[in-house]
Amino acid sequence: MEYRKLKDQDKDEDPTGDDLESLRGKALSGVPVNPLSTLGGGPSNRQWKRKSIVTLALTILTSSQSILIVWSKRAGKYDYSVTTANFSVETLKCVLSLAFLMRIWKREGVTEDNRLSTTLNEVSVYPIPAALYLVKNLLQYYIFAYVDAPGYQILKNLNIISTGVLYRIILKRELSEIQWAAFILLCAGCTTAQLNSNSDRVLDTPVQGWIMAIVMALLSGFAGVYTEAIIKKRPSRNINVQNFWLYIFGMIFNAIAIFIQDFDAVMNKGFFHGYSLITTIMILNHALSGIAVSMVMKYADNIVKVYSTSVAMLLTAVVSVFLFGFHLSLAFFLGSIVVSVSIYLHSIGKPRR
Repeated sequence: MEYRKLKDQDKDEDPTGDDLESLRGKALSGVPVNPLSTLGGGPSNRQWKRKSIVTLALTILTSSQSILIVWSKRAGKYDYSVTTANFSVETLKCVLSLAFLMRIWKREGVTEDNRLSTTLNEVSVYPIPAALYLVKNLLQYYIFAYVDAPGYQILKNLNIISTGVLYRIILKRELSEIQWAAFILLCAGCTTAQLNSNSDRVLDTPVQGWIMAIVMALLSGFAGVYTEAIIKKRPSRNINVQNFWLYIFGMIFNAIAIFIQDFDAVMNKGFFHGYSLITTIMILNHALSGIAVSMVMKYADNIVKVYSTSVAMLLTAVVSVFLFGFHLSLAFFLGSIVVSVSIYLHSIGKPRR
């Protein structure tokens, strides 16, 4: 099974644990280790910096996603076609990936790992996550008919549980008891932080909103775990090549969605009908977020992505205070503390190898 191979491969490549200790205090093949290589420019340090940068970028971009979607609505409706917006996002991601590749080709030349040419066996796995992300992204727009921005962030917490369970089942990755406890605390903390203190109900969300949220959580969890599996199946493969082929299939599926759902509207009113500056910024945000997600999966994992989006939820609530007049309650501050404790527990609770 490919996933078991992936598990063994990741164990061999993990720069933490014993390998890190050997870098700190041991000599390699009788040659003393240069302290500067481990503290300043070593592979482990560069990898940590790369993880930190992409995770921070994902957090910032995700925190503004739901706000931009709400802003793009006029009188509670979308003037633009949601399917054309999704197609534009996939196209922009594809163009950006190709641009990054061309820069690499210019600097390093075309190699076995960064060339676009591929095999049927390699490319055949990309349609599955592309189709799942299509459905999930469409639901992301329609769910705002039933919830507001903070409410949407609460429902997204279902992704935490679905990702953790699927991460364990599909990738066979081990999580310690402390990390599972941290996961539960993370879900509880995120939910507590967004509770509506002015309502007798936990969430003023109709059944349709809950159903869409559950489906989105399952789709997002499975698509994320599956994407991580295929991205890490060939670790040396350039991430921009992998992104390019994933987004190509994303464009194909979104083109089909346009043909089925909005073909007449697009033909009569035009592809970019109803687009505004906010819509354009939203599309750019979604494109950069998608690329950031794939990089987090390449250089970290889905668990890091979950924690990143959870912190983004807190940022969304804070920004919503200034933009939409939301008031931060005591529950928000208590929930934020719980999330912080969860992040700490997860970091110290890594299973011993």
